[in-house]
Amino acid sequence: MTSSVSGRLFVGGEWLAPRDDFADLNPAKLDEVVGTFPHATPEEVASAVSSARDAFPGWRRTSRILRAECFDRLAQLIKRDTDALATLMARECGKNVTECRAEVVEGLHMVQWVFGSGRTGVYGEVVASEIAEKDAFTRRKPWGVVAVVTPWNFPFAVPLWMLGPSLLEGNTCVFKPSEETPGIAQRLVELFAEAGFPAGTVNLVQGSGAVGEALVKSPSVNVVCFTGSYAVGRRIQELSAALPDRIVAAEMGGKNAVIVCDDARFDLAVNAGILSAFKTTGQRCVSASRIIVHESLMGRYAKAFVDTAKRLRFGDPLDPKNFAGPLVNRKGVEKVLSYNALAKSEGVEVLLAPDQPANGNGCFLPPFVYRTDAKPNLRVTHEEVFGPHVALIPFKTDEDAARIYNDTEYGLSMAVITESYRRMRFFRDECEYGMGYVNLPSIGAEVHLPFGGVKKSGNGHPSAAALIEAVTHKTAWTVNHGTDIKMAQGLTTAIDGGPA
Repeated sequence: MTSSVSGRLFVGGEWLAPRDDFADLNPAKLDEVVGTFPHATPEEVASAVSSARDAFPGWRRTSRILRAECFDRLAQLIKRDTDALATLMARECGKNVTECRAEVVEGLHMVQWVFGSGRTGVYGEVVASEIAEKDAFTRRKPWGVVAVVTPWNFPFAVPLWMLGPSLLEGNTCVFKPSEETPGIAQRLVELFAEAGFPAGTVNLVQGSGAVGEALVKSPSVNVVCFTGSYAVGRRIQELSAALPDRIVAAEMGGKNAVIVCDDARFDLAVNAGILSAFKTTGQRCVSASRIIVHESLMGRYAKAFVDTAKRLRFGDPLDPKNFAGPLVNRKGVEKVLSYNALAKSEGVEVLLAPDQPANGNGCFLPPFVYRTDAKPNLRVTHEEVFGPHVALIPFKTDEDAARIYNDTEYGLSMAVITESYRRMRFFRDECEYGMGYVNLPSIGAEVHLPFGGVKKSGNGHPSAAALIEAVTHKTAWTVNHGTDIKMAQGLTTAIDGGPA
C-alpha cells in the first residue's frame, strides 16, 4: 500500500498545518490519491514573500563558499533518497520511473555544479581603466527575492535549475510548483530544510495559477523564474512590466524538430526521432512534434518510424520495462485528441492513429503520426500540442529544411542528423533555436549548458547554469590609488577656473 502525502506550506522556516484543499491524483490510476494539498491564500503568499525579504540581508552577507556548502549537504540527501524521489515523481506525474530517476540525477548534477561554483565560479572581473592610477572592477550582486514557478513535467530538476543559482548568489526564494506535482515539490523543500538552509531562504507555496499570480504581483519580488506555457509566461511578463526593477527569466515551450538529411545514419535517425517525439509521452518542452525528412528517404523513414512507434510500450510508469507512461491528466488527453482530429480535418495523411482515446482508469494515449507537406497555414505543424502527436514533413534542399524548421513562432530545440560537417554548420547558423544537437535527439539538457530559446520559447534569460545572469546584476566599482583626481575622457578636474 502506497502512502499518501499530507500537504503543507513552508514559510519562514516553519511548516504550516496541513490542509486538504485539493487532491493530487496518479494519472496512471486516477482512483489513487497521491496526496492532498493546500491552496495558499493571498495572505500566506504575502507572508512567504515577507519571510524571504527578511532573510535576504543575512543570506546575502553569508560567505558565498558557505552558501555553497549548504548544497553539498543537499547533494548527499538527494543521493540517499534517489529511488524514493523517483518513485514519488512517477506516481505523481506519470513519467516512467527510469526517466524520473534520470531527472533526480539531473537535479543532483545541478546541486553539485552549484557547490563547485561556490569556490570556482567567477562573479566579477578586473577591468582595465583609462587612468593608470585607477583599478576598475565589475561585480555581480543578488537582486533580492526570486519567485520560482515551475512545471509538472520536470518537477525536481527544473526547480533546482532555478533555486540553485538563485540561492548560491545570495538571493532568497519563494517556490511555487505546478499543482499537478505538489508532492515531489514538498519533498524537495523538506530536503532543503534538512540540509540546513536558514529560515526564510526557501519558502514553499502550493496551489493553482491564482497562487502564482498573487506571487508574481508582489512588488517585493525582484525576479521571476518561470518554465511553462507561452500564455502563462506572457501573463507573467505583462504583470511584471509595471515594476521598475523586475527581471523575468521565462522558458515557454516549443515546436521543435529533428532534421534528417539524405546522408544520415538511418537507424540513428529513426531512434533520434522516436526519442525526441515520444519520451515523456511527448510532454517535454523540447519534444519534437516535427520530423523533417529529406524526400529521398521519406518512404523508408516513415515506415521504419511508424513500425518502431507501434512497438513502444505505454503503461504503468512504475514498470521500468515500459517506454513511457500516461499523459498528465484528462485535460491533456482531450487536448491531444483535439489536435489529432484537427490534423485529419486539415487533410494530412494519417500513418498511425490510436485505437482508443485512453486506457481505462488512466490517461494513456498511443502515438499519432502523420505525413504532410510543409504548409504555412497548417495549424498542427505550427502549434504546440504537448503529447504523442508527430508530423513527418519532406524537404528537398538544406535551405528548404531550415525554412521549414524556422516557420513557427517558437525556437527552443532542434536536432540535425547528418554526416556532413558543412551541413552541421549550415543548420547551426541558419536555424532559430536555443539548444541544437547533431546526431542526437532534440532532448537531453545538461546543467552546465544554458537552457532556453528564442521567439515564443524564451525571453533571453536561459535557465540552469546560465540563470546566474538573470538572478544577479552587474555593478561597476572603481578605485583611485592616486593622491589627486584624474578623470577619463580627458575631463578637466579644475575647480573655479584654476589649473587641473
